[in-house]
Parts: sequence; structure tokens; C-alpha cells
Amino acid sequence: MTAASTFRALHRNRAAGDPLVLPGPWDAASARVFADAGFPALATPSAGIAASLGYEDGSIPPDEMFAAVARIVRAVSVPVSADIEGGYGLAPRELVERLLETGAVGCNLEDSEEHTTLKDPRRHAEWLAEVRAEAGEALFINARVDTFLFGTGDPADALARARLYVAAGADCVYPLLAPPEVFPVLRKGIDGPLNMAAEPDEESVAELARLGATRITFGPGMQRRAMAATGELAARLRRGDRAGR
Repeated sequence: MTAASTFRALHRNRAAGDPLVLPGPWDAASARVFADAGFPALATPSAGIAASLGYEDGSIPPDEMFAAVARIVRAVSVPVSADIEGGYGLAPRELVERLLETGAVGCNLEDSEEHTTLKDPRRHAEWLAEVRAEAGEALFINARVDTFLFGTGDPADALARARLYVAAGADCVYPLLAPPEVFPVLRKGIDGPLNMAAEPDEESVAELARLGATRITFGPGMQRRAMAATGELAARLRRGDRAGR
């Protein structure tokens, strides 16, 4: 099996309450930590990588994002999916070529632009279909639905978008920030794997597993927790330094 087919197989026929949990590495070192812990695959967060390189989310140059993903892929032997936001304005062929050059086996593609506005769902579905045609089975496409982030939050709109994207060839749908109370509606109405974002703790993962998530990711949550822990360590060291003077 290729790495992409291995990754796709991880999403199939998952038992209820047993989602695929994908930690989000932001650099090679964190990727090794997660792989050494035994996770079968990883999913990079665009915001986490951007922060690690000194950028705000949405402002990282594409060359730096692809280079960072390539370093992460080289650091581990498990499949890696990459969050590449809205595709950076690249044509489908170039986007697929650049992703495959990194060694990534999948990608997140969001249906908003400039981190403010939802795209027209039919035009976005057409674009996703072109990406699928260029990639064939070499990439697992996770179509992010941003209705709950930038739209009205209407579950019916999220479902309509999700169905268009699945019909266009998306392997999985990711309704970002969908509230728990609408999750059963989304699970029932979407034919295929469903990605939900959790807080990086056992309780959050268990709750989304109970609600029927096929796969769970964490966005930049793990990178932010790591930076918070580093900040606490720095503060303790600084206090100790002052006390010893």
C-alpha cells in the first residue's frame, strides 16, 4: 500500500466511539514526539506552523509552509496530512504538485478566503473537483466547512456545502467550530468521514468520540499548549534567577 492508501484506510470502517486521533505537529521535533508516542498518522495545523515561523495565521508565505510540511514529513515514518488553508491561490495542478513534492498524503482545504468570507460553495466544489482530478488517489482531501466560523451558523447551510464537497470528490468533511448540539445532525446528514476539532485533552476527545466523529484533530491547540508550558517554565526560571541575586 502507498502512504496515501494507508492513510485513507485509517478512516474506513471505524467502530463507533473509536475515531482516528491525529495530533498536530508544528515542526519536525514535535512530529517525532507524536510519532514516537504511537500515533499512526499526523495532521499539521496551518496556524501552528505559522506561529512557529513567526507569522500570523493566514499570512505565511506558501513557500515557507510547503518547506515546513516537507521537514515534518521527512522527520517521521507515519503518513502526514497538511493544512494548506485555501490553497494559496494556486491552480489545482500546481497545488497538487507542490503538495506531493512535500511527501504529504492529504490536505485540508477551507471554503473561506482572507480568513473572513465564505466562498461560493458551487464554485468551491468545482475547484475541489479539479484538485481531485489532478491528484487522483494520491491525496486524501479533507474539505473544511467554515459556516460556523464566518457564516450564519445554520446547520442546513453546512450540510448543503458538505454534500457538494463530497460529490466533488472530498474524502472527508470538516465543519470547523460546529457546536456539539448540531453535531448529531451533521453526522446523520453527511455521507462519509467527519472531522471534528477537539481541545487537546482526554475529556474533549472522549466527548467527540461519543458524538460520532470519524477523525479528531486539534488545530493549533497543541502548539499553543506547548508554548504556554514554555512560558510558565520561563517565568519560573526568571523568578528563580531574581531570587538568587
